[in-house]
Amino acid sequence: MADRWARRGRPMGPPWPTDGPAVADQWGRRARPMGPPWPTDGPAVADRWARCGRPRIDMSDLHSQRYNVGKGWRATLQALDISEQALLRHAQLPLDLLLRKTPTVTAEEYFRFWNGLAHVSKDEPAFALRLAQNINAETSDPAIIAFLSSNNLIVALNRIAHYKPIVAPVQMTVEQNHRQTSLSFSGLSHNGALPPLFVAFELVFWVALARTATREPIIPEAVHCRLDLPDVGMYERFLERRIERREVNRVTFSAVDAQKPFLTANHAMWAILEPAFDEKMEALTQQASFRDRVRACLLEMLPSGHYAMSDVSSELAVSNRTLQRRLRLEGTTFQRVLDELREELARHYLSDTDFTSAEISFLLGYEEPNSFFRAFRSWTGQTPELVRASR
Repeated sequence: MADRWARRGRPMGPPWPTDGPAVADQWGRRARPMGPPWPTDGPAVADRWARCGRPRIDMSDLHSQRYNVGKGWRATLQALDISEQALLRHAQLPLDLLLRKTPTVTAEEYFRFWNGLAHVSKDEPAFALRLAQNINAETSDPAIIAFLSSNNLIVALNRIAHYKPIVAPVQMTVEQNHRQTSLSFSGLSHNGALPPLFVAFELVFWVALARTATREPIIPEAVHCRLDLPDVGMYERFLERRIERREVNRVTFSAVDAQKPFLTANHAMWAILEPAFDEKMEALTQQASFRDRVRACLLEMLPSGHYAMSDVSSELAVSNRTLQRRLRLEGTTFQRVLDELREELARHYLSDTDFTSAEISFLLGYEEPNSFFRAFRSWTGQTPELVRASR
């Protein structure tokens, strides 16, 4: 690590963060702070999707992706006394959808299904809770069975976050340090905001599932939500934790709770499910755009200070000319991908971390904070301090 700092002409130690929300070994690898936008999949393979050869999937580019709504929905709807036909009719979906051998929907149809669910439940405030408590291994899809088959919550959340792109148009990110483990989720950019019912359901569902798996009264350390939930007190009583309004949907568990053994662990079941999940993920990864691969490289390379086009081309084993041509075919440029990534990261650091502007400028690959200030103003028309003050 010392020679990397020396190459950039920066001394080791302050003002760059060495503790707090950043995990020590992550700083050792590339000075990356814990959290979005880097997905993890357990300690052994934490960087699998960040590596250039296996890019993080940007599902916003995969409009043809379809999602299995799961036949278990029929049993769940019946248990909740919800009319299957009324739901599908309001969502403008085929009335025989849940009777089909493989009931699949597009991303848009997926959220129409959830909006239809809210409509037929007459926006009952308690419905998300009732729904979360009625989905179990008998009525749920393989993804939930994969969760329950895990050894503990850390493994379960990483599995769900890793495989989520094949079961729902939602991006999930696991953040972990020695004190806590958290799961955040967001919709894909082209889908707009997540349906309120879906958000409320996700916030309580993972807590309910953790309680089911451990047979213990798990209480999250923190719950954050981007929406003002109706009758929020009801959710807070269930969670036994106050829901804070933030710019991210997130549930945080203590490290102790995250490591409690699951009584539902089933290695034999996971051995059956994992190959099928991996096959679907591999097919999905192969569809990822060249822009995604460039972006994945930049995510790794920015903090090192070596992120020029030639550096990225070398990592991808293509020439500069080929890199430019392939990006041009996708309607973008190297500089545009770099600027968009930097802006996204800057907004994340300003909104969700306590990193100083100097620290953020370093993480974005700038030699001087003033360069970051000028660039940020050109992207947003605002100063970093103004954006942070408004969070």
